[in-house]
Amino acid sequence: MSTNDTYSGIAALSICEALLLALNDAKILPEREIIGILQDAAASHENAAEPADADADAEMHGAVAKLINRIISGGNSVRRPQ
Repeated sequence: MSTNDTYSGIAALSICEALLLALNDAKILPEREIIGILQDAAASHENAAEPADADADAEMHGAVAKLINRIISGGNSVRRPQ
């Protein structure tokens, strides 16, 4: 993956996280809905990572699913009381 692709991906992730936080802060989406969106995204990548031949795409999808699940665990996309 090129450096430009990496930077684009990081920027996209930051923008999406900011949007999820804004939607929660504005009480448009509750935390459970935001977590559900993230779980759906992770599941899509988990399913795409299942082909028997471990090609680069399957590896990438698996890594993306793990990253999304870490975001869910870390609470990055919702403001949780400390």
